[in-house]
Amino acid sequence: METPFYPGMPEPDIENCENWRELNGRRRRGPARKRAFALFIKSRQFGNASSQDMGGQNIYWECCGQQFEEEVGIHKHVANEHMPDVLQQTEAIFEVLAQNNTKLTKKHDSSDKVALPEHNGTEEEFDISAWLPDTSHINFDEIACAAGEVLLYYSYCDIEEPQVICAWQKALCHQLHLTGKVRISKEGINGTVGGCKTATKLYIQTMLSHPLFQTMSTEDFKRSAGGAHCFRDLRVGVFKEVVPMGVDPEKVSYKDAGIHLTPEEFHRKVEALSNNAQIRKDTILLDCRNFYESKIGNFQYCLAPNIRKFSYFPDYVDTNLECFKDKQVLMYCTGGIRCERGSAYLRSKDVCKEVYQLKGGIHKYLEQFPSGFYRGKLFVFDDRYAISANDDIISECRYCGVPWDEYRLCSTSYCCQLVLSCVHCREKGLVACCGTCQEKGKATSETQSGRPRKEECECTETRVRIPVMLPH
Repeated sequence: METPFYPGMPEPDIENCENWRELNGRRRRGPARKRAFALFIKSRQFGNASSQDMGGQNIYWECCGQQFEEEVGIHKHVANEHMPDVLQQTEAIFEVLAQNNTKLTKKHDSSDKVALPEHNGTEEEFDISAWLPDTSHINFDEIACAAGEVLLYYSYCDIEEPQVICAWQKALCHQLHLTGKVRISKEGINGTVGGCKTATKLYIQTMLSHPLFQTMSTEDFKRSAGGAHCFRDLRVGVFKEVVPMGVDPEKVSYKDAGIHLTPEEFHRKVEALSNNAQIRKDTILLDCRNFYESKIGNFQYCLAPNIRKFSYFPDYVDTNLECFKDKQVLMYCTGGIRCERGSAYLRSKDVCKEVYQLKGGIHKYLEQFPSGFYRGKLFVFDDRYAISANDDIISECRYCGVPWDEYRLCSTSYCCQLVLSCVHCREKGLVACCGTCQEKGKATSETQSGRPRKEECECTETRVRIPVMLPH
């Protein structure tokens, strides 16, 4: 662990340093650590800050069930008990500085501001404290076991400095004790995070207050029962695409997406499709998800491509382009994000009559129509694997064929496939995704380094990568 850093220590002189990465040891991360330490202290502060000028009688700090009247007391407590938390936030702040080759703004107070590169001759400031919520009133230790939830959201927007947003998201999620996954790119942000409801509420408020995401609303965040335990850790990163379709966003942009339909509008169209054979002939209800998602839940009369990854979707469209000719296409996915660029790609082929997409995805549809035309469970990308809105089971156990829709990971260490194996079959030891993995699972296969190696199993070896669909 790094040596504890107390506010008040001499700040390294970096005014004339051209490259932050050339700095070593404490001098390299000292300024960022100082600001992270100050932020942690501030989050535990109570009282009126203005009264500090009058002796600070109304200022105190609370942490770990203790109350501190003197600032030196809370400083020592944090240095001794919470440096791992401080260091996590230090890395988030430092990443902004290192990625942008910047220097800390010279201030006599603890404003926690970082200067960013110049744009068009003007210097912008990344104000860490202004972008983080006040959590001084929250005792996360006390509410750790409280009922929580998982948020699913996305926002397509122009982000000039994705690394800055990445660092902010890391700091924000750490501060709110959230886990999950957040993807950031120059075209927007895509996230799913879990935690206690107090934290997720603050997360939404903080997101909506940020200048880049003020076009979003509370309705853009889809909620489901869960919490921080639904994810193994927190992963925040910068990527080329906010959803991996495998096509350069500059070539196929979300701005060219299909017509958005509200859940009510989409419901009416699916109802008409269900009741009218001629409409079914002229319409394709297209599931943009992967085969293991549509396997446990889908809309009746849908076309669910048997593809393993969304990055196969463009090739699927190209291979079956004739089938989309002169059709009205109704697209849907989990939360709506895959349809944004998926519909844009389909529209770029200029063969369909119309391309529509379900705004908010299945998630929003089920909020309004839990007993509507979607049957089965909704697959989610966390340790829950699926959430339920109705009692229908449309899939079956891989081994005995009884109705079953609860996924588990293949038991073989080197395989990451999902398997539907009922309780009785699992008790018999049938816990692998296929016969190949079942046999190999009896003897762990590892590389010389001791790490499990990834191998093709029966499931993937025999699967057609891009299925061909027959015209209807």
